[in-house]
Amino acid sequence: MTEPLPHSAVPSEPRAPTREGVLRAAAKVAALLPQTPLLPLELPGGATVWCKAESLQPMGAFKIRGAWHRMTDLTDKERARGVVAVSSGNHAQGVAWAARRLGIAATIVMPSDAPAIKLSETRRLGAEVVLYQRLTQSRDAIAAALCAERGAVLVHAYGDPWVIEGQGSMGVEMLSQMECFAGGAPTRIVAPCAGGGLVSGLALACPEAEIVPVEPEGWDDVRRSLAGGAIVGVGSNPPPTACDALQAMTTFPINFSVMTSHGMQGVAVSEAAVRAAQVYAFSKLRLVIEPGGAAALAAVLSGQVPSEGRTAVILSGGNVDPAAFAQVIAPL
Repeated sequence: MTEPLPHSAVPSEPRAPTREGVLRAAAKVAALLPQTPLLPLELPGGATVWCKAESLQPMGAFKIRGAWHRMTDLTDKERARGVVAVSSGNHAQGVAWAARRLGIAATIVMPSDAPAIKLSETRRLGAEVVLYQRLTQSRDAIAAALCAERGAVLVHAYGDPWVIEGQGSMGVEMLSQMECFAGGAPTRIVAPCAGGGLVSGLALACPEAEIVPVEPEGWDDVRRSLAGGAIVGVGSNPPPTACDALQAMTTFPINFSVMTSHGMQGVAVSEAAVRAAQVYAFSKLRLVIEPGGAAALAAVLSGQVPSEGRTAVILSGGNVDPAAFAQVIAPL
């Protein structure tokens, strides 16, 4: 078994994630949780895409996959020291859920403007929450200080090989589901993207498929990085977005390497397109999807990503504020 990383803040030269690691993560997740459904969805023009409903995970998002793979590979000494994570809410809950099940102390660095439901659920699961200001403080610097102070292990939301491999377990599930229901492996996978952990894992799991990262407009640093061939950040004054789960300030080299080697090209979607996708998923699939979780569907519904072939769409999370969601679907 590969030795886990020592505690640090986003190591500069981590091991590379591998497809073998993805398969090992998939076996772990399969022993822990039932598969999330793969649902056919007819688009307004008549085409059918296949939606992977990760919003139905026990804590409402796919992030449980990477957290579980990372934390079950910790040594006994590392488990005793605890873990630190950075997240706006979904990774936070995944780490907190796994930590409670494994008996590990967890501290999560979360933005002060994170949705109240995500903050309360993270605390309910037993994690300590440390708040920061999203645009004026570095969550990674805060996490690094906590790791140094406590000797804790960092479980980064996307810049970690174990986390990338764990997220890729979703792709392994989809391969068998698509073979069964769609007549073959996915030719295209459209997925929400913040730092690139999910799309990197999917690329390792499904190397023959086109992977399309989708970000909200103004937070599309991955799209611009892929287009320009070098990592660029969001910038100092990004616009407000309802997609709180997709507000990473920059991707990391470990993610960028996988994305570029797979030839990915990203897409940015508008806030209006995201709301329309939330409404469509609710009306057609009876699913409650948070804004960030609906970004991939928004790209397909708006015509920014084609739907021909066997296209899979990731509905990545359903941790939405009830009042905000009620306003989105009010026209129905």
